Parts: sequence; C-alpha cells; structure tokens
Amino acid sequence: MNKIGSILGLSIATMVVALPASADNDPKKVAIKARQGEMSIRVFNAGPLFAMSKGDMPYDAQLAEKLANNLKVLLSLDNGRAWMPGTSTDEYANDTKALPKIWEKDSKIGDAAKKYKEAVTALAGDAGKGLDALKAKAKDLGEACKGCHDDFRKKEKN
Repeated sequence: MNKIGSILGLSIATMVVALPASADNDPKKVAIKARQGEMSIRVFNAGPLFAMSKGDMPYDAQLAEKLANNLKVLLSLDNGRAWMPGTSTDEYANDTKALPKIWEKDSKIGDAAKKYKEAVTALAGDAGKGLDALKAKAKDLGEACKGCHDDFRKKEKN
C-alpha cells in the first residue's frame, strides 16, 4: 500500500473508532473517545512489532516496516483537539486514565511526546532491516510509551 493509501486507511480507521463517540453530546467525551481510538490504533500497530522483537511472533520484515510506517503516519495527524483541557481523571474518572498533570503549566508531556516521535521515526527507518534492528528500535519505542504511561496515565489497580 502506498503512503496515500496508508494515510487514507488510518484516517478511515480513526473515524470508525471515533464515530460511536460522535453520538455523544458532550464534546469532551468525544475528545476522550477520539484519543482512545488513536491509542488503540497505536497498540494495533505496535503490538506485533513488540511481539516480533520478543520472539513471540516470527519476524516479518515487510510487515514490520508497514506497521512502523503506520505509526509514523499517525504522527502526521493533528489530533490536538482530542487533548482538550478538562478531559482528565479529575473530570471524567470513569471515562479516561489521563491524569490532570498533562495540562499543567509546567507539564513535561511535550518532552514525552518528543521522545515518542523520535522513537517512532527511528523505528520506521529500521524495522524492516532485520530482527536485531527491530529489537533495538522497539525497545526505545517501548521505553517512550512506558515513560508517558508511568507519568501521565492513572495506574491500573490489580
């Protein structure tokens, strides 16, 4: 699939995930559902990459390259509206795990986003170049994801 097709496919997938939310009259709930939809698409693409890097799934250079490039395409979407203030666990405890410190004046969320972008960009460049290359870049991606989840996401109760 070419780049245009990938962008179109991801855009359609994002809309399909977000469409059920559009019936909600609360624009903040719609924003929460939209960002959760984006995160679902990230997991859908990153999951097999992590599985390949751990040996839980056979390495497939073509698939690894495609999935990493899908993650890169997601970076090109402007989903800032999905992160509107007032959509944290303080206001929507049952709908989101996003902590209010994301929106604080001195928040480091921008640093976390930059690390994620760098990790995805590097992964997209190397994912199809062999299992060792994938392992190194997938590790960096995992650390970028974990860093944001550790600092800006409500912890799951066991």
